[in-house]
Amino acid sequence: NIIKPKVEKRLATFIREDKIEEVLETASSNKQADTIAAMNPQLIIEILYQTGMRRSELLNLTLNRTDIASRELRVIGKGNKERIIPINAALGELIKDYLLKRAEIVIAGNDKLLILPNGKPLYPKYIYNAVKKVLQSSSTLNKNSPHVLRHTFATHLLNEGADINAIKELLGHASLAATQIYTHNGIEKL
Repeated sequence: NIIKPKVEKRLATFIREDKIEEVLETASSNKQADTIAAMNPQLIIEILYQTGMRRSELLNLTLNRTDIASRELRVIGKGNKERIIPINAALGELIKDYLLKRAEIVIAGNDKLLILPNGKPLYPKYIYNAVKKVLQSSSTLNKNSPHVLRHTFATHLLNEGADINAIKELLGHASLAATQIYTHNGIEKL
C-alpha cells in the first residue's frame, strides 16, 4: 500500500542557440587536410545536428538512401520505420565532397555513407568519441554525447516556431508524448 514518490524527469540537455555556431566551427576547424579522417568529425556533427538522427541511424545510413540531388536522407529508425529528412544545400555540398574522397578508398561491399580511413564502416564508439571531443572543446555541457545534438536539433526547431507534429515526424517518434519533452525546455526558457 506504499505509494512511490514520483521522480522528476530530467530535462533534455541541449546546446544553446548562441553556442551552436562555436560547436560547428570547432568541428570544421580540424579539416586542414582533405582526408576522410579530417572530414569525419565535421560531417558527423553537421548531420546529427541538422537532421536530429540517432547515432544508430547515422551508422546505418547507406549510399542509396542519400539523395543529394533531392536534398534528402532516407533513414531507417526504430521499429524499422523509414522517414525522409530534408537537408540544406550546405550539408549536401559537404556530403558531396565526402563522397568524392570516399570513392578513392572504399572497400568493395561497403555501402555505408560514413567510413573509417581504411574503408571499413564507422562503429558506435567512433561517433561517440568524435562528438565528445568537439563538444568538450567548444561547450561547457556535462553531457557530451551524440544524443545532445538530437536534443539540440529538436529544441532549436521548437524555439523557432516549428510545429511539434513536424518535429515528431522528423525525429521518428511514435507518439507525441516522446516529443513533448522539448516543450519543457521551451517553457523553462520562457
